[in-house]
Amino acid sequence: MLLLMLFALLAGAATALSPCVLPILPAVLGAGVTGGRRRPLGVVAGLVLSFTFAAVALVYVIDALGLPNDIQRTIAIVVLAGFGIALLIPPVSDRIEAAISRLVGAPRMSRGEGFGSGLLLGGGLGLAYFPCAGPILAGVITVSAAQDFTVGRLAVALAYALGSAVVLYALMVGGRRLSDRLKPIGGRVQMGIGALMVAVAALMAVDLDTRFQNSIADDLPGFLTSASARIEESDAVASQLRLLSAHGGAVEAGVEQIKSGDELPDLGRAPDFVDTGEWFNTDGEPLSIERLSSEGRVVLIDFWTYTCINCIRTLPYLKAWDEKYRDDGLVIVGVHSPEFPFEREADNVSDSIEQNGLRYPVVQDNQLGTWDAFGNQFWPAKYLIDADGEIRYAHFGEGEYGTTERAIRALLAKAGDRGGDLGDLTDARAERAAPGLGTPETYLGAARAQGFVNGRFPTGITDFGRIGDRIVGQLPPNAFAYQGRWRISTEDATALDRARIDGHYRARRVFLVLGSPGGPGEVEVLLDGKPLPDRLAGEDVEDGRVEVDEQRLYRLIDTGRAEEHVLSLEFGRGVSGYAFTFG
Repeated sequence: MLLLMLFALLAGAATALSPCVLPILPAVLGAGVTGGRRRPLGVVAGLVLSFTFAAVALVYVIDALGLPNDIQRTIAIVVLAGFGIALLIPPVSDRIEAAISRLVGAPRMSRGEGFGSGLLLGGGLGLAYFPCAGPILAGVITVSAAQDFTVGRLAVALAYALGSAVVLYALMVGGRRLSDRLKPIGGRVQMGIGALMVAVAALMAVDLDTRFQNSIADDLPGFLTSASARIEESDAVASQLRLLSAHGGAVEAGVEQIKSGDELPDLGRAPDFVDTGEWFNTDGEPLSIERLSSEGRVVLIDFWTYTCINCIRTLPYLKAWDEKYRDDGLVIVGVHSPEFPFEREADNVSDSIEQNGLRYPVVQDNQLGTWDAFGNQFWPAKYLIDADGEIRYAHFGEGEYGTTERAIRALLAKAGDRGGDLGDLTDARAERAAPGLGTPETYLGAARAQGFVNGRFPTGITDFGRIGDRIVGQLPPNAFAYQGRWRISTEDATALDRARIDGHYRARRVFLVLGSPGGPGEVEVLLDGKPLPDRLAGEDVEDGRVEVDEQRLYRLIDTGRAEEHVLSLEFGRGVSGYAFTFG
């Protein structure tokens, strides 16, 4: 954790030197030039507190109160505009300072301090600056959205904010030294900065600040537009982020022992199902590991979620094992641990169970209580528990189906003393990732989006403009581009006007998680700039279009083998996208 905090501190400082800081730079410099001598300290304190709050706690507040995802940006615009107007009209500034001083117990600006007004201004700046956060903070946000609060995530977010604050404080102190030379015209300087703050707030209100950042991101070298990238995208940071889970991380075990014919390892007592929701295929009756063990059952726990293509591809094997070994004492329990908010809906889970023909028990794990109890970090993940309630085998991801089945048979044989009476291995067949697959999964929401040439983008409404077909045709491999006007949240992107996504990929199949909460919507699919022919269309595409009427995984393209193409999707208004996967 200390190592991750150090990385976060350095990444925060580097982020404060990137173009992303430009929208709040006038206010930062203005805080250094105007107000009392303690105003810069107040700004830094307010920025650290609000930035940390946005990273760790804002997701809980938005979810509890049903607030819009871009609420922090709206607050930041109001604060910037308010302070700009105050600087333009000195009597207003004095009254605001007096009110804030009484509220926070700070000396008035007229006495040479200004900490109170700086604290409020810094609070607004922290919310405006928050979208600049990179992968380290994205990991904190993602974990916070699905798990309870932990001190570790607070410490990482605070370190990131402090790193940025140190750099911004230096800028303010430098601005104050410059202001000493401008005292004869101090009043006009203050009014000029006030006008600049109001102008920045107005530009932010119509999203011109993000369009400016996106436009310069294409023309400046990467070490300027993302100064912290080398730190935040390193393997060391990735491994530390995995430790943010409340219970550490489970490890794979048992595969090598099965292959070599050795005894399966004992990985400790299996935790029970925790904080569960609705149970399916059990007549509503909850199960427990203790009860199943007392009955001498071998239990296979499968962590999955219904929009995960990697999970979906494992279901034929699970169904085959359930059918073959159920009467021999195997109980498969699908633990549905959602990745996206709509996957928490019981009706959606029930529909998926029916569509996939699952007969074994499935339980909702909306609070990720069971996920955390196992220390799980992956979809899909399988844990085998013997008849004594001990975990004996763990495998993550796809593959090793034969090995997993042999582990099932070994535990069943030991539990039932059946020797070789289990018959032959099953002969299940399922879709697999194509050889030559080259493009990784990518998310559309601001928290985890990677590979977009638009650079980092904030939550809220953003107009990405048009980049033209020539630029689309020149996208580098595994790169994506937003076009048009979108409403971006941490988890998804909702189309507004002229909304389009282009991507240069290498795969056989393309999948996209879509939804249209306001009613059925459409997405037009183009391949290499032309309408998608039926022979290359996925099963959810008809005449080059996808009708989006459910929140689920949609199959867009199947070219028969892994090939390199440019995909273009034109979204109807109100359609939301969550994540691309490729196979």
